[in-house]
Amino acid sequence: MAGPLTHIKVLDLSRVLAGPWSTQILGDMGAEVIKIERPNTGDDTRHWGPPFQKNSDGSQGDAAYFLCANRNKKSLFIDITTAQGQAEIRDLACSCDIVVENYKVGGLKKYGLDYDSLKALNPGLIYCSITGFGQTGPSATRAGYDFMIQAMGGMMSITGDSDENGGSPQKVGVAIADIMTGMYATIGILGALAHRDRTGEGQYIDLALLDCQIAMLANHTSNYLVSGDIPKRHGNAHVSIVPYQTFKTKDGEMVLAIGNDVQFKKFSTLTEQSWAEDDRYKTNEARVKNRNTLVPEIKEVISQKSTIEWIEILERHNVPCGPVNNLEQILSDPQVISRNLVRTIENDDGTKTPIIANPINYSKTPLEYKIAPPKLKP
Repeated sequence: MAGPLTHIKVLDLSRVLAGPWSTQILGDMGAEVIKIERPNTGDDTRHWGPPFQKNSDGSQGDAAYFLCANRNKKSLFIDITTAQGQAEIRDLACSCDIVVENYKVGGLKKYGLDYDSLKALNPGLIYCSITGFGQTGPSATRAGYDFMIQAMGGMMSITGDSDENGGSPQKVGVAIADIMTGMYATIGILGALAHRDRTGEGQYIDLALLDCQIAMLANHTSNYLVSGDIPKRHGNAHVSIVPYQTFKTKDGEMVLAIGNDVQFKKFSTLTEQSWAEDDRYKTNEARVKNRNTLVPEIKEVISQKSTIEWIEILERHNVPCGPVNNLEQILSDPQVISRNLVRTIENDDGTKTPIIANPINYSKTPLEYKIAPPKLKP
């Protein structure tokens, strides 16, 4: 059996990233996903390049951005602003288990494609709406994009180098608000499927990028709620663990991720230092309080050897560390190769699309990659 959701059919009315990320995961799990796109232009991300994939005739194909979120889907080009298009969507919804959409609040109601309208035709339907700010509240009608949500939602306030080091707020290098909203959407949909399996009832899921961004701040929001102190940016350092940051080596940079006192004692011994015997540094709590004196000392020691020298020394004794890899380096790493993370899917025209595999590995229902991201049709 391939994938745990081979009995499920998804109607994907979403565009760009958060919604398509979720429906791609469902497709990887075996669900039949029907992606609805605007005629002629399709999903916006088809044009978000360069780089673009080449078609079999050498012409410019879709942007690599589109390829990252749209495998294992079939595509239909339907104009939902027309009566015929709306009728086609309603017909599809009658035979689907799930609808995912990311139109503005009320955007599909005028076409008769909102939850209430489709629920009347298919009471078991699970309908997931993804918006910037949710279906309720004073900002509900505002458009929301990942960058602005990272800023508004607090992510940028804790990302980037500190003010003392001349830093400023930074966004994460990928569209993390969109990606995590897609993940939450998938979790929500799977929960709704479990409920429907017990009761036969479908339901509506209201998901907001802003809510998801705040929820994923994890220990930072917890720290604030407990202490009342507004978290600050620490660059690559950790607010609650020391040493847990990047350090310059003789020929580059590496990460130390020492999470407990036992590991720190090993590290002290391997570096031939007496830090673990110093009352200022014996415990993590003490190291956090005295990071301003400890970290410069560690920097001086780490700078004396190359990255590979330190990794060979520390890894052998289970002290957590690692290089700062670029994508070429990590995708050629023996561990990544052994996990078979880089795959290809053959297109109908014979070209092959490279993909990064879904990281979920089931023992009974393995995921498959049968359908390449659909080509744009005229």
